[in-house]
Amino acid sequence: MTLPPRVSDRAFARLAEIAEDTGEVKALRVAVDGGGCSGFQYDIRFDEPSADDLVLEKDGQKVLIDPVSLPFLENAVVDFAEELIGSRFVIDNPNASSSCGCGISFSM
Repeated sequence: MTLPPRVSDRAFARLAEIAEDTGEVKALRVAVDGGGCSGFQYDIRFDEPSADDLVLEKDGQKVLIDPVSLPFLENAVVDFAEELIGSRFVIDNPNASSSCGCGISFSM
């Protein structure tokens, strides 16, 4: 069964913290591009919504996914991780058959 991607409470909370720190609410875009060491790579950045984006929203915070990236992100979870090497938004993608050590590049 195909499920749309979802966003963890931790990721939405981090977006709210960023909005509070900067004084402005920005949407987080999660996209998939060709390239990287494994064939595909994630492009995670702040952006403005487009008319055809899937918008995942909670408490005024938004995550945007464009229609081209959507099939690559079915059943995936956008999360926020704090690790010894730093903190970042991460994608737990069950569609990825392998990924590189950086977690940004993957293959299907």
